[in-house]
Amino acid sequence: MAIFEVKVPQLSESVAEATLLQWKKKVGDAVSQDEILIEIETDKVVMEVPAPSAGVITEILMGDGDTVIAEQLIAKIDSTAVASAAPAAASTAPTAKAAPAPAPAAAVAPAAKVAAPAAPSAAKLMAESNVSAAQVAGTGRDGRITKGDVISAVAGGTKSAALPMAALPLGDRPEERVPMSRLRARIAERLLESQANNAILTTFNEVNMAPVIAMRNKYKDQFEKVHGVKLGFMSFFVKAATHALKKFPLLNASVDGNDIVYHGYFDIGIAVSSPRGLVVPILRDVDQMNLADIEKKIAEYGAKARDGKLSIEDLTGGTFSISNGGVFGSMLSTPIINPPQSAILGIHATKERAVVENGQIVIRPINYLALSYDHRIIDGREAVLGLVAMKDALEDPSRLLLDL
Repeated sequence: MAIFEVKVPQLSESVAEATLLQWKKKVGDAVSQDEILIEIETDKVVMEVPAPSAGVITEILMGDGDTVIAEQLIAKIDSTAVASAAPAAASTAPTAKAAPAPAPAAAVAPAAKVAAPAAPSAAKLMAESNVSAAQVAGTGRDGRITKGDVISAVAGGTKSAALPMAALPLGDRPEERVPMSRLRARIAERLLESQANNAILTTFNEVNMAPVIAMRNKYKDQFEKVHGVKLGFMSFFVKAATHALKKFPLLNASVDGNDIVYHGYFDIGIAVSSPRGLVVPILRDVDQMNLADIEKKIAEYGAKARDGKLSIEDLTGGTFSISNGGVFGSMLSTPIINPPQSAILGIHATKERAVVENGQIVIRPINYLALSYDHRIIDGREAVLGLVAMKDALEDPSRLLLDL
C-alpha cells in the first residue's frame, strides 16, 4: 500500500485560513493524477486541489465548508488500489455498490452531460442544501450555475431542502439569511479599513470622449484583425491614467507608517465583477504595454474572474486602481481607495450631454471622471492636475503618442 496525502496548498502571507467548498469525489472513488478533488476558497481567490497521484480515495478528513489552514491534511489516496478499485468497493459496501460495473457507468455518463458547471459559491451552497447540479437550471454564461440559481431552485421546491440559515417565510414578506463568503467578508473589512485609515477626498472632472470614440471607430476593425482582440475604451483610460501618474508620482505612491513609498513602476488594478464579488487583478508595467497588450490582458482577467481562476499572483500588489461603474450604467460615484494605494480613478457611463463650447450649447459624449485620493500625502493640487492630465490625454489621444 502506498498512501499519498492530499494537503491544502500554500496560501499567501496575508491569508491565514481558507474554506473547503465541495468535494468532487468520495471515499472509495478512483481518481487520476492531477484530477481536481476540491476547490478551496480564500478571501482572495478560489484554488483547485489536484490529486497528487492516481489511486483510490481512502479517507476524507475535512468536509465541505470546513475551515482549513495551509499544508493541512484533508484526504488520503492509496495509489496501489487503482486496478482493484471497483471490486474493493463492491466487497466492502455491497448495499451501495452491488450493481455490476457496466450499470453504474451507463448511469453516470448521462448525468455528467446534464449537470451544468457551477460557480464556486453555487457549488458550496448546493452541498449545504443537499441539491445536485442536475436539479438546478443554470442561467449564467454557457449554462453555468450561479448562487442565485441554487436559491431559486430550492425556493421553488425543486428539492425539499432548506438553505442554511435561509428562507424564512413570513407570508408575502420572506427573508433570507446567508453567511458572507470569505471574499465578501474580506471586501467589507478592507473597505472599512480604507475609510478608517485614509483621509479620502474625491475630485471630479468631465471629459469629452468624442476624440477617443472617433479614433476607436476608425481603427477598431483593423485593430481586431491585426491583434486578435477588440479595441475597447478601457485601454485608453489605462494609458491616460499612466500618463498622469508619470507626471504626478504621488498618485502612484503609497504610505508605509510615516514614510511615503514612491514606486518606479506602474501596476494598475482593474476592478472586475465576478460571481464571487469584486476582484482587482493587476496589470503590471502598463507603461511598457500598448493598447493591444492592455486589451488582451483585461480580456484574460475577465474570463478568469468569471471562471474563478484568478490566482493570488494576479491579485497581489498594484500601485493605482481603476473602477469602471460605467459598465453598469453609473453616472457618478466616489470610489474607495484600495490600501495601501493612495488613489483610485472612477470612470462612468458615457452619455450625450449638453455642454457649452465657445458660447454655444452643443451635444457631446461626456464621461464624468472621479479621482479619490489619500489627502494625507496628496494635496488638492496634485489630485486636480493629475485628473486634468487624464482628461487632456483622452480629449487629445495624440498626447499619449507624443508623451505630452
